[in-house]
Amino acid sequence: METFGEFSGAGCFCSRPESILTRGGNPLRGEICVQGAKNSTLPLLAAAVACRGETVLHNCPELTDVHVSVRILRRLGCRCTRRGKTLVVDPDGMTRCDIPHELMREMRSSIVFLGAILARTGEASLSFPGGCEIGPRPIDLHLSALRKLGVEIREEHGCLLCTAPHGITGGFVSLAFPSVGATENLLLAAATGNGTTVVANAAREPEIVDLARYLNQCGARIYGAGESCVIIEGVRALHGCEYTVMPDRIVAATYMAAAAVTGGTVLLKKVNGSHLLPVLSAFEETGCVILQSGDELLIRAPERLQPVRHVRTMPYPGFPTDAQAPVMVMAALGDGTSIFVENIFESRYKHAGELNRLGAKIKVEGKVAVIEGVPELSGAPVSAQDLRGGAALVAAGLAAQGETQIMNPQYIDRGYERFEENLRSLGAEVYRI
Repeated sequence: METFGEFSGAGCFCSRPESILTRGGNPLRGEICVQGAKNSTLPLLAAAVACRGETVLHNCPELTDVHVSVRILRRLGCRCTRRGKTLVVDPDGMTRCDIPHELMREMRSSIVFLGAILARTGEASLSFPGGCEIGPRPIDLHLSALRKLGVEIREEHGCLLCTAPHGITGGFVSLAFPSVGATENLLLAAATGNGTTVVANAAREPEIVDLARYLNQCGARIYGAGESCVIIEGVRALHGCEYTVMPDRIVAATYMAAAAVTGGTVLLKKVNGSHLLPVLSAFEETGCVILQSGDELLIRAPERLQPVRHVRTMPYPGFPTDAQAPVMVMAALGDGTSIFVENIFESRYKHAGELNRLGAKIKVEGKVAVIEGVPELSGAPVSAQDLRGGAALVAAGLAAQGETQIMNPQYIDRGYERFEENLRSLGAEVYRI
């Protein structure tokens, strides 16, 4: 087993390429395997901290956010090794319970380590998380929920100092909003707590179900994951296990959008069709043909896309906010008007202005975006300002006439594994320069 280090190839961490160059006009055709889910991998890596013995994670994607998680694990004293798509975490050498500011600032999901560290050591010290600037994502829900489990939290000089002097104690927690991160922290903290914890208005995302399945395989007793009410019966200890990360539903939706806007036909392999149900109606509304069989999904684009009409982002099982940007590219090329309402993050339309540089007609007012479809887009320099918006700009560039240069591809590397390489395998002209 080789020591986990810097990645190489497309999406590498060794250097930050300046831009991605696309040349539009090629319909995407072929087949592609969907990577493991970023939003499942990160909490699973944090959960390994709460276990005794090795955790072996299969289908673990090579992403900058995963790399940051590994750096956090190593900082805590864990040993991490990788071979291909398998990442092994041995937490038995863990000696610390603090995460430095520079690591916390690199990604928002770093806050999920809080519940796991508290479960393992009874105390944790960390700063506020960073990540894409897509609007306020306050962690007050995390903190207020953990306080109800007996955690004492105080802030000093920008750091959160958390202790559980009497251990994690089961209790009733009703979340004001079905926050994915807060639900994950509660699962991690309460899994080895004293007594039973009931979480009302819990997040229902597939990634929550994936985390609960992993924890249960490690010896936890979690019931109702994927529903609004989750029950966690605390156990004395968790042990490591071997587990396979679920496929990434947002990456699948992004490749589907790229196929749609280029007029292509693409077969996605290793997908979970049930996870994609909230977005499939939008694709079908544009005239795309969707065929599913087992863990495969075929998308065939029409000659001209129809408008998406109306998209409202909502917590699962509603339309996912992470799929809003790729689907907006389809609406930009639709034969009619589409309306989007962003109900999750207030600054998640930054890609709209960049799409307008390519010739789209998008007007944004608050949380509403009105898109008047145009017959075609034209290549131009644009800039990625967050993860999903950056991927959407690449898809738009593949549909645009001429060359499109997308700056700041480091955002895309946070969530898409070998993005350009995979697109080239489908016939796209896309390169790092």
